[in-house]
Amino acid sequence: MSYQDVIFEKDSVFLVGGGAGFIGSNICEALVNMGYTVRCLDNLSTGKFENIEHLTKCNNFTFIEGDIRDFDTCLEATKDVTYVLNQAAWGSVPRSIEMPLLYEEINIRGTLNMMEASRQNGVKKFVYASSSSVYGDSTVLPKKEGQEGKVISPYALTKKVDEEYGRLYKELYGLDTYALRYFNVFGRRQDPNGMYAAVIPKFIKQLLNDEVPTINGDGKQSRDFTYIDNVIEANLKACKAPSDAAGEAFNIGAGGREFLIDIYYNLCEALEKKVEPNFGPNRKGDVRDSNADISKAREAFGYNPEYDFKKGIELAIEWYKENL
Repeated sequence: MSYQDVIFEKDSVFLVGGGAGFIGSNICEALVNMGYTVRCLDNLSTGKFENIEHLTKCNNFTFIEGDIRDFDTCLEATKDVTYVLNQAAWGSVPRSIEMPLLYEEINIRGTLNMMEASRQNGVKKFVYASSSSVYGDSTVLPKKEGQEGKVISPYALTKKVDEEYGRLYKELYGLDTYALRYFNVFGRRQDPNGMYAAVIPKFIKQLLNDEVPTINGDGKQSRDFTYIDNVIEANLKACKAPSDAAGEAFNIGAGGREFLIDIYYNLCEALEKKVEPNFGPNRKGDVRDSNADISKAREAFGYNPEYDFKKGIELAIEWYKENL
């Protein structure tokens, strides 16, 4: 069952925190196209208005420019909302190492503001973005919930704290919360620009521009790259999850494992480029290997990713060719 087959009450209202970002805008678009009422809350610090501009012409979409660090903004945005899908956060492990205080403000206090506002306004389900970085220095593969190591970046710590708040809000206040641990999401609208850009869009843009990409480390790091439509599926299906699964964290990956150097050469082949990469130092705080055990999400709410890496990367390349 794909996400288009997930059915909600017709009068359901969705609030997407960080809805102008890469993941958030794709969720907004899916829900708007399915005919539901959607609110997008974003301060446009990392999200882009152009990601959701086409949706502003739709009667069932509302854009709220606001910051999750302001509790009154969160309280107003969550009024009469059925489901909150909170993607509002700052990503990037390296940037979190440079700016730990800002990450604490946005990723911890901001998420807590959204949870508390949702509690006060009687939101039915609170689904929010966590991260595979929570597994830290654990070398166990595949990654399985409950087998975490020590976190090795401020970003990872913020997500770990969010998950603890999610557990508490279920246990203390009865708010159904679901933490989705994303594994290296990629796809349409992911920003290829800037020093903190994700590796796949960055490589694609550089190769299309005949630039020489730099791989941090030896390229033998592995990742469970997860196409954006799988993440949309997880968010919508988590909204239908049973209450007894609330307060928990769930791996959201494709269940595969790709090596960075292999991906690089596959991109070269797909784009008909013959460019040898540069190799730079390893990045601080990066996890070496990543591969998700997705059985818990499958059992709890039927998560069954439709897109494997091969299918997803073909769609991503096609999108970037048309839009860069």
